[in-house]
Amino acid sequence: MRALIAFAALALGGFRASAQARPAPVAPSSGNTPAAGATPQAPTGDSAQLRQEIDQHRAAGDTYLPNAENFTFGDRTIAASTRVDGPIAVAHGNLDVYGTVNGDVVTLGGDVRVHRSGHVTGGAFAAGGKVIVDGGVVDGSQRAIGIAPPTLPTVPTIHAEPLSTWESVKLVIAWFALLTLIGLGVMVFAEGNLDGVVIALERGFARSFWLGLAGQVALLPLLLVLVVGLAITVLGVLLIPFAIVAYVIAAAGLVTLGFLAVARLTGGVMASDRGTSSQRGVHLRALAIGIIVYLGMWMVAALFTWNPVIGAILRGIAFAVTWVVATVGLGATLASRAGTRRPGAGSTKKTATDEFAWQTPTPVSGVAAATRKLKVGAGS
Repeated sequence: MRALIAFAALALGGFRASAQARPAPVAPSSGNTPAAGATPQAPTGDSAQLRQEIDQHRAAGDTYLPNAENFTFGDRTIAASTRVDGPIAVAHGNLDVYGTVNGDVVTLGGDVRVHRSGHVTGGAFAAGGKVIVDGGVVDGSQRAIGIAPPTLPTVPTIHAEPLSTWESVKLVIAWFALLTLIGLGVMVFAEGNLDGVVIALERGFARSFWLGLAGQVALLPLLLVLVVGLAITVLGVLLIPFAIVAYVIAAAGLVTLGFLAVARLTGGVMASDRGTSSQRGVHLRALAIGIIVYLGMWMVAALFTWNPVIGAILRGIAFAVTWVVATVGLGATLASRAGTRRPGAGSTKKTATDEFAWQTPTPVSGVAAATRKLKVGAGS
């Protein structure tokens, strides 16, 4: 009897344990349950992006799009012999209809395909896709809208308008004023250097041109050599920006000094010395005339800015002449070492009437002392 009672107790305990091990039934989810084949809803981030896309399309006039809560993400299929209430909306996927949809079907970034057994009682809309009726029936309207690819932000292009005639004239006047001020500064503080460059021009015009052309070709290689030489040491690397700026300023200074020298030489040929007593005044007048001559060509070109053809031809002529002048001036500046070396300035040739020509040199003691002969007048 006791064995029967123990067996019954063991059986009852095993039944209770199996009952506790059974999983609890899943509570039905609230809201509409998607049909078979529907993918689960996307995370919150994708839903927010979907709302933005829907708002953009509605703002563009696509008011048929349902709310974001009605969309499912990915491909979806309405099985055959099934009836589903619409609207059925799919985002970033295709919708295949084999059964019946009571309402509209919508895709955003996908195709709507209504197959042979499919039936849509409303309309079929595809934004960014196609509506394909493959033997099925769509009672409402069909509409497919293409979506333009997103455009990347671009830097706005600035179209520079050509200068007007008056703007071109003002630019030439500004250059004339700048060169005049620089010329006055050179005449005051570095007139000797300017004279040395002018002398080098007078002694060899062709030589100055070819030397200036070689100097223009060597400008960039010399800068590269300078940078590489400074980059060898840590201190030199820190000095590279300053060296580049100094190099550019020095090159511009040499070209400007050469241009002013050519302008003064040109003005000296065209001007006269009348009405000017000092030599500096003559040089200053010649420099002003030379600057006026060369910038006058740019002024004529500026006055014809309104005519594209004539203006372009005149600008080309002015540019060619200015380049030749700058090249010749640069060559003369290099030949004279920025006006510090004047040809013939270091000549020490003695003449027969030199003060010490009367002294007699000896091979042992150098110059022997002697009594200088004096001329005695007739009355002495």
